[in-house]
Amino acid sequence: MTSAAAEPFCLGAHVETMSFKLRFPEKQIKYWADRYQYPGEKELIAGPVTSSRARGYLTKSEFLEIARWKTPRSQTRCSRNDPDFVKEVTRLALAPSTSDRLRIESLTLLSGIEWPTASVILHFCHRETYPILDFRALWSLRCPVPTQYRYPLWSSYTNFTRDLCTRRDITSRMLDRALWQYSKEHQNGA
Repeated sequence: MTSAAAEPFCLGAHVETMSFKLRFPEKQIKYWADRYQYPGEKELIAGPVTSSRARGYLTKSEFLEIARWKTPRSQTRCSRNDPDFVKEVTRLALAPSTSDRLRIESLTLLSGIEWPTASVILHFCHRETYPILDFRALWSLRCPVPTQYRYPLWSSYTNFTRDLCTRRDITSRMLDRALWQYSKEHQNGA
């Protein structure tokens, strides 16, 4: 099992310390990742992900495709974004010189985008390694889902997953698939 203490973060008036601990042995990451099935991922990677990485920003149609993959119910709000604003915000978020905090938080300026969908954009479209912030992944790491996401949680979660990927010599995509699939098969009511 893996654990790492994380920086404190605030939920309302309470300050808590986050820690992450896999619910399954690290050596099973590949096993759980291989069981992963989620529709549309190959098309997403072949289309908007590849294009945006080459170009350095998302077009509005690419942005909508990625948002739909993460959460189809956000489409109405996401479609309200001006194409130029999508381009401007995603160019900033995907730029190599932008700080980690500005990357994730700038994406939430887009209508319909909360931290989980912002993390999907970074996970797939940025050249650096970022995890997907998802209730399933957090559950698989024994981390309660906060009522409101804040940067200290994101930073700690990102650092934990990067360290784990480096230590196990796996990709962030493999780890994300494993965390998601393990939760899908074991989390009651999800």
